[in-house]
Amino acid sequence: MSSSAANNFVSNLGALKFKDHFIEWLPAIIGLFIIYAPTYYALSKGAWSYEDQAHGPIVLIVVLFLFWKNRDKLLYNPAVKTMPVLGNLLIVFGLLCYIAGRSQDILLLDVGSQIPVIAGILLITRGMPALKAMWFPLFFIFFMIPLPGAFLDAVTLPMKMAVSYVAEHVLHWFGYNIGRAGVVLQIGKYQLLVADACAGMHTLVSLEALGLLYLNMVKHNSVFRNVTLAILIVPISFTANVIRVIVLTLVTYHFGNEAGQGFIHGFAGMLLFIVALTLIIGVDSVLQYLANRKHRNHGDLSHESST
Repeated sequence: MSSSAANNFVSNLGALKFKDHFIEWLPAIIGLFIIYAPTYYALSKGAWSYEDQAHGPIVLIVVLFLFWKNRDKLLYNPAVKTMPVLGNLLIVFGLLCYIAGRSQDILLLDVGSQIPVIAGILLITRGMPALKAMWFPLFFIFFMIPLPGAFLDAVTLPMKMAVSYVAEHVLHWFGYNIGRAGVVLQIGKYQLLVADACAGMHTLVSLEALGLLYLNMVKHNSVFRNVTLAILIVPISFTANVIRVIVLTLVTYHFGNEAGQGFIHGFAGMLLFIVALTLIIGVDSVLQYLANRKHRNHGDLSHESST
């Protein structure tokens, strides 16, 4: 058999195996769709229609991609022991949360109930190895959950005040005549309100999700590097928010209010993620450089001691 024929045979065999396993998972997929289709319909008509929750559909796509990316972990393995008791308990708990959330319009319970339900299905069908393999996509579902209003109100105002304060002082250092009253910036004849979408908790959550997704994709072996970068994501997110506010302020000042509130305002949201991702990669590169330098120095000392 030629190599090309062998490759085609292996490819066709893999496709058949995938088809068999997809059919096996079809009842669970249909069940999840029936249960949670109303949830996502309500999100699309409600929370996700607002700017500060616009990251929700993106997070959903990422979760689906992560499950698909790790689909080989869901293949049947007769050596793996399933956990039906714990799995059923998680499913029952998740469904109770779902019923309470849907009936009382509590998105925290409604959306969050997916985590124990899916975890229970994994334990019943594939056991703990599958749950361990899928822990990150399950954890990432948290970023789809709209945060409670009382919590947002308590956290968002101090964040907006801090972003406004830093943006004012940075522009002042560059020679702009700018003033501030709370979260309102006064530059020239324009007054700009730093809104929740520009510097609120939702933005921080979406940027934190971006950073954790980056960590999951690059998969560093160094625990110190992962923990350090995860911690630094918070100040990186804050810096990206400040840059966004500064850009919108300068565009409004130089080109007028229509420019600042038009296409540029929408583009600033994309700019926020570009800046944040650039800063995350930059900080990660610095950490890698320091780790490599430390490794080289340690190797040089070991070589000197051996000689």
